[in-house]
Amino acid sequence: MPDQALCLDPASSAGVTLVGAGPGDPDLITIAGLKALLGADVVVTDRLVSHELLARLAPDVELIDVAKFPRSRFTAQEDINAVLLDRARAGKRVVRLKGGDSHVFGRGFEEVLHLQQAGVPVRVIPGLSSSISVPALAGIPVTHRGVVHDFTVVSGHVPPRHPDSLVNWDALAASRGTIVLMMAVQNAAAIAQTLIDGGRDAGQSAAIVVDGSLASERVIRTTLGQLGKSIETEKVRPPAIILIGDVAGL
Repeated sequence: MPDQALCLDPASSAGVTLVGAGPGDPDLITIAGLKALLGADVVVTDRLVSHELLARLAPDVELIDVAKFPRSRFTAQEDINAVLLDRARAGKRVVRLKGGDSHVFGRGFEEVLHLQQAGVPVRVIPGLSSSISVPALAGIPVTHRGVVHDFTVVSGHVPPRHPDSLVNWDALAASRGTIVLMMAVQNAAAIAQTLIDGGRDAGQSAAIVVDGSLASERVIRTTLGQLGKSIETEKVRPPAIILIGDVAGL
């Protein structure tokens, strides 16, 4: 049964709350996020959300899985929007539960806009983004005094030079900051070569954190030049965070 001390007021109005569940460990959801989750009538969840967290829901809560698997089962964003709208208009308290933070490569703001345009009340409870929390848990700071003063979080779901890419890879290659790659396992080798071609040292430190914050977590230390080979040799599969920069060698 849910912890009654954490539940929302049962009289709270219907609508949708976007909750970031954090990087995976169920203890890393925020208190506000847990309150919203345990007060929900309907939970619409992604694949990276902890099963332990979902197990805390009351038996009468409607749980809707809208997981997107790479190159596999896929729920269209339009269908997710329709589900959120339908349940909210039925007077339900809906929680849209996403791994990490809903606004960091999570399409959260698309859902906010859709609901606002339909006149449905919506609020956002941020979550710990895996882009910074996973490296920290693995012992890698994204910044460190005297080493690096900036970091850039990049989606690697499309390769460099692809027509759909919005990333300025030349600028990243020329920078001295830490690069944090998300959703980049498939394109990591191409990204690494592009950064090297742009001026990054092939011997620069890199790290791959697989299943960050979970009991199955692995940290693979490598170099930028060996990144693609390390992913292949270590049989890396998503989810994984890739870090490129001097902090990865600390």
